[in-house]
Amino acid sequence: MSGRQRPTIEDVAEQAGVSRGTVSRVLNGGHYVSPGTLDAVNRAIKKTGYVVNHHARSLVTQRSESVAFILSEPAERLFADPNFAVLLRGCTQALAEHDIGLFVCVAASSSDRTRITRFLAAGHVDGALLVSVHAGDPLLDLLGAAGVPHVACAAPPGFESKIPYVAADERGGGRAMVEYLRSIGRTRIATITGPLDTLGGQGRLEGYRDVVGAAFDESLVEEGDYGQDSGERAMTRLLGRHPDLDAVFVASDVMALGALSALRGAGRRVPEDVAIGGFDDSSAALAARPALTTIRQPFQRISAEMVRLLLAAIAGEEPSAVILPTELIRRGSA
Repeated sequence: MSGRQRPTIEDVAEQAGVSRGTVSRVLNGGHYVSPGTLDAVNRAIKKTGYVVNHHARSLVTQRSESVAFILSEPAERLFADPNFAVLLRGCTQALAEHDIGLFVCVAASSSDRTRITRFLAAGHVDGALLVSVHAGDPLLDLLGAAGVPHVACAAPPGFESKIPYVAADERGGGRAMVEYLRSIGRTRIATITGPLDTLGGQGRLEGYRDVVGAAFDESLVEEGDYGQDSGERAMTRLLGRHPDLDAVFVASDVMALGALSALRGAGRRVPEDVAIGGFDDSSAALAARPALTTIRQPFQRISAEMVRLLLAAIAGEEPSAVILPTELIRRGSA
């Protein structure tokens, strides 16, 4: 065999001392192959340097062996919000275990969504992982009409029973944070929510309301968009209405950075004057000064479960949902 020739499946079979069909079965999942034979073929693949021809395989399986990671936010948020990068890395790693590639798509406008749906419907990918989808987003209907399997990272409100999704326990996490703020003696607790057209935004606000109960005051609530600037603006408005507030639950660490900036600008000390709690336990929580007390989302598990559910959807299984627990992480801000 010439050193410049690409190794073939026949080369692998010869090296392993098995038939071409046995190698093929190993490459397609190892079904009906003994452990010893499986090991011999895998060693032969490594020794020969054989690489699967995905184009040829796709002609047989009618699969592209790739999926799309679709972010329904402006492109700059992919880099500004550390959560998206963590999810992207986790999904990439989980898919790599199945030898599946990943396309990254940004669906921030109607033209983006139309173009992406056309791309997906043409069979360039086997399915889609949806991140930060908002209520009323036509992307869901477009994907459904195109017959493209998809899984969401937290289903948009109203779709919880219609599509597979993976989410952290948003409500439980919000409740745990507000209970903690109360336990350290804070009585005037405000909140900066995430977008209320998302499951996360709604769930974290519900957790806040669970704790404050009948004392709920809408003037202690401001909505943000998970961006740092929105956290700063929301905190400024809350301080204007309630200069006596002594704690704030912010529905994301990135927004909490903005809230910290507004508090510093107003001459408020954290945590002495105002305790602040975030949500996510992203890199932003450690970058904050003081470091943020926050709610940890299990992003690695979320990524792995999204990939697992998507592969199940591609295989034709019924939709299901996974809700993962969160954890209170105590640091210097509260």
